[in-house]
Amino acid sequence: MNDQQFQENIGRICKNDQEGLRMIYEDYCALVYSVTTEILHNREDAEDVTSEFFIRLWDIAHTYRPGKGHRAWMITIAHNMAIDYLRKHKKENRTGDILDNLQSGKSSMEERLCHKLSLEQALATLKEEERQIVNLKIMGELTFREIASVLKKPQGTVAWLYRSAIGKLKEVLL
Repeated sequence: MNDQQFQENIGRICKNDQEGLRMIYEDYCALVYSVTTEILHNREDAEDVTSEFFIRLWDIAHTYRPGKGHRAWMITIAHNMAIDYLRKHKKENRTGDILDNLQSGKSSMEERLCHKLSLEQALATLKEEERQIVNLKIMGELTFREIASVLKKPQGTVAWLYRSAIGKLKEVLL
């Protein structure tokens, strides 16, 4: 969904048209879930926060201002909601379900599980901050500027941490 389509759907939400929310939900549910999972490290909590995100989006749609990037706006909200959830529930060291989000393909379940495990292990070698940046860059398709805005860090630091994290992943996976 491009910025224009997003803006149109936000306008629909502001007019109490649920179709606008449905369109945004279909395009961005996976992204919001990915952001919340990265922070919460728990599938059930991430699902709860993701659901709450779309309820909140309905309530705050009128606050969206075009021109600053709708993906970064949504990721910032999802990020803040997940942090608030952590603070409220004091759940800091939760682990996720290894079998979540197994990619479908022609390979056997065992091969996919081994690939998923090696990727999970590689990501586990990264620092929390590096994992968040890699997730936002790859899954969120955000620019370094947008990531810097979400994480409230200098753009150069974000780019450096991303390149460092990718280097570490290459070492572990190759």
